[in-house]
Amino acid sequence: MSNTDLHPITQGTPLPYDVLDTVHDNAAYPGTPLEIRGGGFGSDAAAHPTNANQFYALTDRGPNSDFKGSLGEGKQFLVPSYSPKIGLFQVEPEGQIIKVKEIVLKDKAGQPISGLPNPKAFGGTNEIPYDVHGEPMTKDPSRPYDPQSNPVKTDLNGLDPEGLAALNDGSFWISDEYGPHLVHYDAQGVEIERINPFGADNRNTVMAGDKPLLLPAELAKRRTNRGMESLTITPDQSTLVGLMESSMDNPDKQGRQSALTRLLTINLVTGQLAQYLYRLDAVNHVNSALAAINEQQFYVAEHDRQFPWQQPTAKKLIYKIDLACATNINDFEHLTDMAAKSDLAVTLTQDEQLGLLIDGLTLEQLIAEDEANWQLLEKLGIYPVKKTLAVDVLKAIDYPHDKLEGIWLRQDGSLGLLNDDDFAINDSDKGIEHKYLDAEKRVIDANRLYVVTPSV
Repeated sequence: MSNTDLHPITQGTPLPYDVLDTVHDNAAYPGTPLEIRGGGFGSDAAAHPTNANQFYALTDRGPNSDFKGSLGEGKQFLVPSYSPKIGLFQVEPEGQIIKVKEIVLKDKAGQPISGLPNPKAFGGTNEIPYDVHGEPMTKDPSRPYDPQSNPVKTDLNGLDPEGLAALNDGSFWISDEYGPHLVHYDAQGVEIERINPFGADNRNTVMAGDKPLLLPAELAKRRTNRGMESLTITPDQSTLVGLMESSMDNPDKQGRQSALTRLLTINLVTGQLAQYLYRLDAVNHVNSALAAINEQQFYVAEHDRQFPWQQPTAKKLIYKIDLACATNINDFEHLTDMAAKSDLAVTLTQDEQLGLLIDGLTLEQLIAEDEANWQLLEKLGIYPVKKTLAVDVLKAIDYPHDKLEGIWLRQDGSLGLLNDDDFAINDSDKGIEHKYLDAEKRVIDANRLYVVTPSV
């Protein structure tokens, strides 16, 4: 069987997993243990560059849950020693999926990284880490928390990985939800270089001329747990393309009321960086996966994070987007020329921390004030990416999951879809009949692979 002969995929085929931990009680089912699974390979997916039946899948920062403790809202890290990783999986001729290997992510010194939040100066957004007992995780765990002498523990190298691009040379680029950071790893998972918005971070060694290449500063206004969710690389291997999950807190939480997200392209050869707007179908939607078709066109997953068997109006959509007619909002000279030709009485400025402002408002503020301002942007010559529906997933297949977070573009043009199983810690009683429920009506969640065929 050659590497170009695609094996068939049975819808909902589970990825293999082991069990990380069973020491915690399952709050949904008192008296039973919570099985934390060593799966979690659902944050993103990417095709293997040469083997048509293999794909890579990415974990996030590890098993965690929302938690409010003595220091306020945060995350409880149930397996604090967890290191994010990449898994290589293979679809066998009979359709089952095997795990070929795992690649643990490591810092430049070759030490496994953690999933703990970053310091505030490098992307931390006050996500308080709590341990398994509900106590704040501190620099010195043997002593009680003190804001001066024993503050909350952070990790400069900590990542919450969400986007994955697999390169022809065996290396990987990963995007995350903290910085956001874009980190380049070698085939063994050791950090090579990175790109983030923080000029003081000496790990930014990708050069644009004689200066380190930085992400636009406004991307650091990402919402907590809503960073650069999607990442891909163009087929010619020249350009990284990343997409923010949601509208940002730019400059504050008012921005959350807009359906505007931002797409970034970074030419790794020239250092040229461009930024485009993506218009979500609804404010409560998120972008969660991205796959390059060519240098201008991409598949994007957009959904509402709802269980379709819990919410009949749930949406899981795959769009084909095109950058050809979209406006690069980083080209300020072009924007001011277009604004002058529009005869509109508006003032455009470029703020170092907030990005493009129109009459003093960020783009998030502008759209949050009135969705009709998309028309104002178009009058100014600012066009979002063009979207064409490629797959309405819930009409195409039986897809029972809330989070559609991975797209694997296969060699025949079909799409492999992966859900995020959250390490199986979010199982709950839905009270319905479904093939992924056991006899006690618990969700038998796992990372599962599905396949759909785009219509465009």
